[in-house]
Amino acid sequence: MPDHQISVMLVDDHSLVRRGFRRMLEDEADIRVIGEASDGEEAVKLARSLKPQVIVMDCALPGINGLQATRKILQVLPETRILMLSMHTEDTWVRQAIDAGARGYVLKNAMDLELSSAIRRIVKGETVLDGQLSKEQALKGERNSGLTPREVEILQLICDGKSNKEIANHLELSANTVAVHRANIMDALGIHKTAELVVYAIRNGLVNVP
Repeated sequence: MPDHQISVMLVDDHSLVRRGFRRMLEDEADIRVIGEASDGEEAVKLARSLKPQVIVMDCALPGINGLQATRKILQVLPETRILMLSMHTEDTWVRQAIDAGARGYVLKNAMDLELSSAIRRIVKGETVLDGQLSKEQALKGERNSGLTPREVEILQLICDGKSNKEIANHLELSANTVAVHRANIMDALGIHKTAELVVYAIRNGLVNVP
């Protein structure tokens, strides 16, 4: 057994998926799975206590999503490397993950998912993006939707049915700031009704749908 094993925590709301990833990684002598979490809140708590080197994070989690959990974890554990797993191929999602601090973004449906290789690469300091994604598009900062990462975060909460006050409490902002963000989102997308906004966001893959 190597002296320097990479400690890994798995975060996914499906236990079968976590089990599959654990089996993939158990065969690797230099990688050790030290914990599992099934939602964002649990991931933040567990990361603080276990302090893993790498967290394999599902993007679409119940409660706080993978992007929000990533931000919260990195505030406390800035040295932890986070590898985001997602079903979304849109540039907006990739950029949000990188903006949140993730060191890698891999598609969950990739048949040739090289999880162990991706983990080793981000530990070395590389940024790992799935081969199906365009690195230039993901990292150069042009936004298809015209929304900032914060606006997409608020859009998700609007689509979850939360009021301005609830969003403000959740993100620790003032209700007025949330109202301004909401207006900016609608202006950017040319939409004037919340119901139309929700439909547009879901159709265009800008938000996670439970």
